[in-house]
Amino acid sequence: MRFAAYRSPQGSGLAIALPGGEFRGINESDATFPGRLEELIAEGPDALQAAGERLAKGRRVDPQSVQWLPPISAPGKIICVGLNYVDHSIESGFVPPTYPTLFARFSTSLIGHGAAIRRPEASVQLDYEGEMVAVIGKAGRHIARSQALSHVAGYSIFNDASIRDFQTKSPQWTVGKNFDGTGSFGPVFVTADELPPGGKGLRIQTRLNGEVVQNASTSDMIFDVVSLISIISEAITLEPGDVIVTGTPSGVGMARKPQLFMKHGDICEVELEDVGILSNVVADDVLAAQAVNQ
Repeated sequence: MRFAAYRSPQGSGLAIALPGGEFRGINESDATFPGRLEELIAEGPDALQAAGERLAKGRRVDPQSVQWLPPISAPGKIICVGLNYVDHSIESGFVPPTYPTLFARFSTSLIGHGAAIRRPEASVQLDYEGEMVAVIGKAGRHIARSQALSHVAGYSIFNDASIRDFQTKSPQWTVGKNFDGTGSFGPVFVTADELPPGGKGLRIQTRLNGEVVQNASTSDMIFDVVSLISIISEAITLEPGDVIVTGTPSGVGMARKPQLFMKHGDICEVELEDVGILSNVVADDVLAAQAVNQ
């Protein structure tokens, strides 16, 4: 099943994508609303199945007339993985890691499909990073590798847009990875049963203004989803709705010669095979702020 969160003039809601690309949904204000996606994930697969069946009977949702939201707007944890593809580690000037390079994102940085990635006034070094997301469905700590995938509810897409000069101001990447309006997430959450185990073998591609700038397979990850869940849970309790952003392949703008950074008016797309396309325009933050204040 494929779920998407949206906001329409009538209010926020949850939709399901049907075969053929049609969306059907129910607004939160409706008595038949099955619940927010994070609530359904916490309740388990049966709740997701029942919600999908109910949403399929809902009203038609026109993709052009709604604002798509991140599938989960405020995850308890957004755990990102850096340097998780060998070629990307090398192009970034690092030896491929023997332990995952983990950092956190915060929900205030999140935007949905179709929203503007905001280039801040403080920098022009806005870079793209297409990534697969694994969403936790069952809580656990010290999760064995053999059980890791039973803790995954599903998968989505992320553009971990990064402000490179702020990322490198200190050994910790937190600031450069958390500017408001830079973490694009969505458009759909796909339940794990619809994809290969661990999301392996899926083609992931990033395009900037139609030009392919990243192209790889999720099988190329140094630490796959099983490894990440097992390693992370040695230290951190994973809970339903937590998001693991699994890393980006080579081809980032910072490593190119000449460097390629996103600018106002650009369109960046991240496509993950059998999941969909996450698309965002880029807008200078000062112009976006002026539009909001007018």
